[in-house]
Amino acid sequence: MDLAWVESHRNATDRGSLALAPGEHLLAGGTWLFSVSTPEVTGLVDLTTAGWPPWEPLPDGGLRLAATCTVAQARQAPWPDPVLAGQCADALLMSSKVAAAATVGGNICLGLPAGAMTALTAALDGEAVLWTPDGGERRTPVAAFVTGAQTVDLRPGEVLRAVDLPGAALRAPTAFGRASLTSHGRSAALVIGRRDPDAVVLTLTAAVPRPVVLTLSPEPDERAVRDAVADAGAAVGWYADVHGAPDWRAAQTARLAVEVCAELAGVAA
Repeated sequence: MDLAWVESHRNATDRGSLALAPGEHLLAGGTWLFSVSTPEVTGLVDLTTAGWPPWEPLPDGGLRLAATCTVAQARQAPWPDPVLAGQCADALLMSSKVAAAATVGGNICLGLPAGAMTALTAALDGEAVLWTPDGGERRTPVAAFVTGAQTVDLRPGEVLRAVDLPGAALRAPTAFGRASLTSHGRSAALVIGRRDPDAVVLTLTAAVPRPVVLTLSPEPDERAVRDAVADAGAAVGWYADVHGAPDWRAAQTARLAVEVCAELAGVAA
């Protein structure tokens, strides 16, 4: 869709240039922005000209993904094990052209329940690095940054700069499960498990309006897994749209959680 109301475009070159005038909107990949009608947007500020490296190593062996890192670049990052990044990228069901433009930050800030980059970074204990308008920085877990369906904890004047992923989470074994009504449909339930030394950590997305992180015992039995998933769904509510009814999403999430925990138990054995 053409943004017929846009009258100006400028490149972001430094932090000061990220201050938005009335009607301006930050632009990264634009794969969502250019697909919807946004008459309130009269100017664009291009983040891709800021010169942020798509990824950077962290001192603990972790990884920083820039907000402008594309999905294609994210799956090529130097992961200790690239399998999970590839699974999440594929869960977005996008063409190679879209993957080359769509960004990690855009996917997270959009706040869609099925946001696969949200799922990836939340499951790896990711921390959103937010630049504040006073020149400072604020940090919050990705799982808390997305607060609901298409709502995020982005305050006026703030910009998502990057997501930091700790080394311990990157090195942990993971398992992935996804359900959809159709073979090539949007994710209706997505469960990612991570095996830490003293716990199994499950991250639920797509079936719930915001990411839910569950910390279970190292060897949870099926009843404990199902109860934890049911309690979490009751607390935040099961999401409903054309891609799946709430009761079906609840059942699929429970099934996937049990399967993911079983897979992680096999890895430990």
